[in-house]
Amino acid sequence: MSGSDKPYSPHCERNREPILQVLRRHLTGRRRVLEIGSGTGQHAVYFAAALPELTWQTSDIAANLPGIRAWLEEARLANLPPPLVIDVNDAVPRDTYDAVFCANTLHIMSWREVELLFQRLGALLEERATLVVYGPFNYGGRFTSDSNGVFDAHLKARSPLMGIRDFEAVDALARGIGLTLIEDCGMPANNRTLVWGR
Repeated sequence: MSGSDKPYSPHCERNREPILQVLRRHLTGRRRVLEIGSGTGQHAVYFAAALPELTWQTSDIAANLPGIRAWLEEARLANLPPPLVIDVNDAVPRDTYDAVFCANTLHIMSWREVELLFQRLGALLEERATLVVYGPFNYGGRFTSDSNGVFDAHLKARSPLMGIRDFEAVDALARGIGLTLIEDCGMPANNRTLVWGR
């Protein structure tokens, strides 16, 4: 895949700076970040360039790795190692990380896969680790905007297993692996960035 053929997400371009502001607040002193569901690879390149003190480890299902590699090879950043294959339905790497980042992934996974992800995170996160999750969430079982309701319907038309997740249910999974919510930050386009610490 050539540089000109790299996958591209306009959403990544729009949300990367607001997310970076949250990362700067919460990843100070962190060393190794695992990104779950790196997608196109755009976020990884932008955040690794802005946070050179961090090793930013990308990961995704095997089908998405060629696109991620294209972004990483073009960027040539020393703190961006080759991407890992991570599918929550299979075994995950035995390495541990002091931070994990995940953007626009929980609503694409089935709920069972979200539960598996948090089970896997229990082993991937070091003792004093930070988890940062970006995306849309419901509160009290309700959409936070009409546009999120439309988006949820669009997701369910693609697959009935997809959908915007309830904050309370995700927070319960996080608490189940010893994480405590540190910040729930409102973001553009009716998204949130949730930060938990252990």
